[in-house]
Amino acid sequence: MDEIVFEAEIIEWRGPAPFLFAAVPDEHVADIRYAALSESYGWGVVPVVARIGSTEFTTSLFPRDGGYLLPVKVAVQKAEGVGLGERVMVSLRVGRR
Repeated sequence: MDEIVFEAEIIEWRGPAPFLFAAVPDEHVADIRYAALSESYGWGVVPVVARIGSTEFTTSLFPRDGGYLLPVKVAVQKAEGVGLGERVMVSLRVGRR
């Protein structure tokens, strides 16, 4: 799978504790689902390598309302100086490093 690049607003989704995420645009969901057929851990969780700014990190996309949410780790927020409500450019690829 090629790298996916998109712009997204950092949002909060409350689970057991508040977390910040970037929603993957609908136009990329089908490609991610296809790539996830061989990469998913199960439960719809998809491992990815993502980049925001100059910070590359590994995480997993979480399924939500027919799409995916990319968790924006606290370390990434601090390194890139971004937070809730800000727009970020994201690049990601499905799979492990």
